[in-house]
Amino acid sequence: MKNLTKVGASVFDWLESIGRAGLLLFQSVFHRPKSLVGALALLNKQIYSVGVLSLVIVVVSGLFIGMVLSLQGYSILVKFSSEQSVGQLVALTLLRELGPVVTALLFAGRACSALTAEIGLMKATEQLSSLEMMGVDPYRRVIAPRFIAGLICLPILSIVFSMVGIMGGEFVAVDWLGIHDGSFWSLMQQSVIFSNDVLNGVIKSFCFAIAVTWIAVYQGYECVPTSEGIGKATTTTVVLGSLSVLALDFVLTAAMFGDF
Repeated sequence: MKNLTKVGASVFDWLESIGRAGLLLFQSVFHRPKSLVGALALLNKQIYSVGVLSLVIVVVSGLFIGMVLSLQGYSILVKFSSEQSVGQLVALTLLRELGPVVTALLFAGRACSALTAEIGLMKATEQLSSLEMMGVDPYRRVIAPRFIAGLICLPILSIVFSMVGIMGGEFVAVDWLGIHDGSFWSLMQQSVIFSNDVLNGVIKSFCFAIAVTWIAVYQGYECVPTSEGIGKATTTTVVLGSLSVLALDFVLTAAMFGDF
């Protein structure tokens, strides 16, 4: 009986957390800012923080993953005398899957953990309470710019990741392994369909951005305002964000590319 009670209490706690997270999202995003100029200034600052500062890790990761994909693809395709299709393999793999997924995982590890720690520190030092005392809405001032910046930056970073990955794959396939560059690019152009491959990858990135950024701002806002609480919330952000990306990827891939 006690175990059943604990399970029921856990379910109610989980549902309560979902409700608080939904309320946080609604109060942050669906309220009009008092000053459009001030809101844009806050948004620009957050775009630099979560987007521009994440660019280096995204570019370096995309380059090496594209090079590895090209090497692995060549080693498999050469057995079937289809090594000219390496460009097709690299492009479709990056645009459909690895670009959106790996970028979202990197974004959760680098930018979203920083968002949680920053908001948690503001809560621990009572900056959020001070804003409320001054009549400033912390949802619009703190949460909304960070959430919207995540929605803008992650799809763009995903596109950059895929472009750099294709360039890395082209370097290995053409300049190192000796595949004709005309075959590399022409087969890629014939196989990649913008509405099916590029656009679906961008839609995936946008869905991932909603999930990981929402988790990050909620964990920061609801964390226990101590050093241990902030550390636990940051870890939870990375774990839940990564798992949500992988779970969403399965659902979205089945919906976009499943043959049913």
